Amino acid sequence: MTNYLSGFGNHFATEAVAGALPIGRNSPQRPAFGLYAEQLSGTAFTAPRHENRRSWLYRLRPSAEHPPYTRYQGAERFAPGTSPEPLAPNRLRWSPAPALAEPTDLIDGITTMLANRDPADLEGVAVHLYAANRDMTNRAFVDADGELIFLPQSGRLTLLTELGRIDVAPGEIALIPRGVRFRALLPDGAARGYIAENHGALFRLPDLGPIGANGLANPRDFETPVAWFEDVDAPFELVQKSLGSLWTTTLDHSPLDVVAWHGNLSPWRYDLARFNTIGSVSFDHPDPSIFTLLTSPSDVPGRANADLVIFPPRWMVAEDTFRPPWFHRNVMSEAMGLITGAYDAKADGFAPGGLSLHNLMAGHGPDVASWRAASEADLQPRKIDGTMAFMVESCWPYRPTAHALEHAQPDYDAAWAGFPKARLPGA
Repeated sequence: MTNYLSGFGNHFATEAVAGALPIGRNSPQRPAFGLYAEQLSGTAFTAPRHENRRSWLYRLRPSAEHPPYTRYQGAERFAPGTSPEPLAPNRLRWSPAPALAEPTDLIDGITTMLANRDPADLEGVAVHLYAANRDMTNRAFVDADGELIFLPQSGRLTLLTELGRIDVAPGEIALIPRGVRFRALLPDGAARGYIAENHGALFRLPDLGPIGANGLANPRDFETPVAWFEDVDAPFELVQKSLGSLWTTTLDHSPLDVVAWHGNLSPWRYDLARFNTIGSVSFDHPDPSIFTLLTSPSDVPGRANADLVIFPPRWMVAEDTFRPPWFHRNVMSEAMGLITGAYDAKADGFAPGGLSLHNLMAGHGPDVASWRAASEADLQPRKIDGTMAFMVESCWPYRPTAHALEHAQPDYDAAWAGFPKARLPGA
């Protein structure tokens, strides 16, 4: 797949068959070729024009054509609900999951680790891990609870969606909007990574404020697929996530049958190397908000339902400054993953494919080894290279699933053991 349309939130028009898109009408009396006109709305009909997201699809069959759903019996670790027990205010960290022992496709290979809020509230976010070693064949998935951001850590994904094909590799991310059906192929035979599931306001680019008109993620670098469709008349399983549970039904055709579409609600991919990192060129380490790639706002201005933050390769040049992230306690809750390399605030224990959680007001920061190295460093300009970490920050505290609590590293608190006491004059 090489053909993409560029620009975040733009209105696109694309057809896989010439003449399939109507001109001047969204829902003509008789669409071309007997196609069915269908609107996919990602926001309320009455949302302000600048926030309204919707696309018109022209498909072989209406998506309403399906039998009743029944409970899905697979994917035991996908959306199981969080632990009902009181949650200790402990910092938590997880090692990468072991390799798969059995053939597993993407849906059955998703493990929910953290979540907050009920999806029915239309707020909150969940963080999942995925691991797969088998293509999704004759079955597709749709998430009615939220939009999905895929962050591959190892192995590529080919996401076949209703609105086109997206190839995404480690170092790139891809978004599938709420309600868009898709299936996943594995060009490398296996893949693993992270998923951020946003139940709240749609992800968008953050305002830049005093930064100005340029910097961070630029709209032109988000790539949207051209129209593509699958004309298959054979049984297809459709798995749907709805109100926090998984459901299944069987169609007599592929649901990926959109021949043409136009609108501003669409899947996209983004190359993380195109992020224009902003940092201090004088002194002090900036707040991590300076690394915000995407934001999902809440009803409180400046307090995000979810922020997707990345920590890419960058130069560190600040003078008389402790350069790694400083010690802090935060009213926001931080779930963090590592795609490649090492993270500059942890000497060990945080590996690519792993995850950590620092919930609201949990004290955290560099471990002893990282603190000592940064405190004693000869502060010359230095490039942090060969790394990519990310954070899904939320104003809602996270709750781990039972599986996550059972598999957390038992000694994470030891990362902050052994700091020497400060010595005051005369003490």
